[in-house]
Parts: sequence; structure tokens; C-alpha cells
Amino acid sequence: MKILTFGASNSKNSINKALARFTATLVPGADIEVLDLSDYELPIFSEDLEKEIGQPAPAKTFFEKIGSADAVIVSFAEHNGSYSAAYKNLFDWASRIDQKVFQDKPTVFLATSPGPGGAGSVLASAKGSARFFGVDLKAAVSVANFYDVFDVDTGRITEPSALEDLTDAATALAQREVA
Repeated sequence: MKILTFGASNSKNSINKALARFTATLVPGADIEVLDLSDYELPIFSEDLEKEIGQPAPAKTFFEKIGSADAVIVSFAEHNGSYSAAYKNLFDWASRIDQKVFQDKPTVFLATSPGPGGAGSVLASAKGSARFFGVDLKAAVSVANFYDVFDVDTGRITEPSALEDLTDAATALAQREVA
């Protein structure tokens, strides 16, 4: 199973990218591709700019990456209670290619933060709109207090409850119906 995974942040040290990458390793036999949103720099979306330049190559590439995967794991960074600007802008451009950005791929949504909220606000927003964007949502997990539950040296979640939730999410993704 080819899994496309990314943190919805353009931070070089994204804790969300680390969480998404780790969760993908919990899917047995997964072929994992990790995207870095820093590789998808785009001008700020506007309809006027879209009329002028069409669809930028980075948005097309992002959309094609999702299309070529068997499943997707994304972990949302929370900036002031919402999506990071980098993710939202890339998503807006990609949604102009096709509103079903996730192309009905089995998907796990994650979110984490250094604090006790675990980026729950952005995760709730993503879950609430998933049906409009072609997300076959298999699980959604918020991980609070990231630095207390993640071992930076090993790249693994160490807290048993969080590990169980992420393992269950990976299992749900792996058990997707085969066409």
C-alpha cells in the first residue's frame, strides 16, 4: 500500500510531519512517501490570479501525488485555531483543479501541538469539511502535549494511550476495502 503522508505545515521541524510519518510506519508493509509543504510554494490564491496564470505546477503536482497514492495520512498544524496558511493556500489551489482534492482516497486525519489542546480545533474543522473534498475518512486522532509523548531520538510515540489511538487509526487505514 502506497501511503502519501505530510504535515500540513511548512515548518522545517514540523511536529505534524513527524507524527504523520510515524503513523504511516504503523501500517504493515506500507510504501511511504513523505511530502514537505515547503516544496509547494505558491502565490496567494485569488480568482483573478487564477484567470491570469491558470493552475500553478506545484498545485498540479500536489493533486497528482494524492491521486497516485493508495491512502493518505495528513497531520494538521494549528495556527490560531485554524489551518496553517501554507496548507490552506495549497489546498485552495488544488481544490480548483478538482473540489475532491483527496480523490476518495482512504485517509487518516491527525493533529498535534505542544500543548494540551492537541490542535483539536483544526482537526474538528478538517473533519467537518472532509465530505466536501473527497475524503474517505477512516480515523481522526488528536495528540496533545507532543513533546511529552514523542521521543525525538527514535521518532516514535512513547505514551501508551496515544500509541494505541494511532495504531487503531493505522489499522483502520490498512483495512480499507480493496476494489
